[in-house]
Amino acid sequence: MKKENIVTLLDENNKETEFEVIVTLEINESEYAILLPLDEDTDEGLVFKVTEENGEEVLSYVEDEKEIDMVAQAYEELLEKE
Repeated sequence: MKKENIVTLLDENNKETEFEVIVTLEINESEYAILLPLDEDTDEGLVFKVTEENGEEVLSYVEDEKEIDMVAQAYEELLEKE
């Protein structure tokens, strides 16, 4: 596993969780990342929106089902092209 594809995020309780970055996608001028938690036995990724605050990239968990579906569809289309 490539170390550069691993990010550590803090949750609301300041608990660190490591994720593998599966893919980043630009959709409608917004950037999204699909992350897979490393400490869970799952193949279901989580969708985060990438924004910039004070010159740093910030990942915000996406809870809106329509937005998640939009990202999932774009990812599926990307996989079909490969």
